[in-house]
Amino acid sequence: MTLRVGILGGTFDPIHFGHLRSAVEVREYLKLDELRLVPNATPPHRDRPGATAQQRLEMVCLATEFDDQLLVDDCELKRERPSYTVETLEALRAELGCEASLFLIVGWDAFCGLPGWYRWTSLLELASLVVLQRPEHDQELPEVLKDLLAARSVGDASAMNATHGEILCLAQTPLAISATHIRSLIGEGRSPRFLLPDSVLGYIETQGLYRPLT
Repeated sequence: MTLRVGILGGTFDPIHFGHLRSAVEVREYLKLDELRLVPNATPPHRDRPGATAQQRLEMVCLATEFDDQLLVDDCELKRERPSYTVETLEALRAELGCEASLFLIVGWDAFCGLPGWYRWTSLLELASLVVLQRPEHDQELPEVLKDLLAARSVGDASAMNATHGEILCLAQTPLAISATHIRSLIGEGRSPRFLLPDSVLGYIETQGLYRPLT
């Protein structure tokens, strides 16, 4: 049988239940053999993370330690330069071979900004895209992405059988959780409990992360 692997990249600063719920839903809906969480090292499109790369990796490991189908891949943390998704997909292709089906998971906002990504037109040569739609999204798509959706969209996960090149827009359970909000709560001395795993919260408290500088 063809190996089916999902890839969910992110800063994970910190990882929270929004990330984890999306990962589980995509894994089940697409019947993936595994889903890899890939922490970014130096994201080229975002501000520098508040936690170090090692701390963010350790938080992702803690969050996934009891689920053997959620794997942590530190390939981007080994690069001493900005991490580009297309290079991660190329590395996975080299590791898993041309017969594996790869599914790159992105949020709606990230998909809307896809033309600004490094070598973005090569992404679909390496993987299919799973776009997580938020029910309240109202961002207008660039024309080039409208054309791409018209040409590559698949209506249902059961029809998503190619090794790469397809796009599926997938509704997800709405969880209004963001890492920015969690960091803000901690910075204000408030509790983010029940927005992220207790193991991750305990790590944040032990490490003194996201507290205001005094």
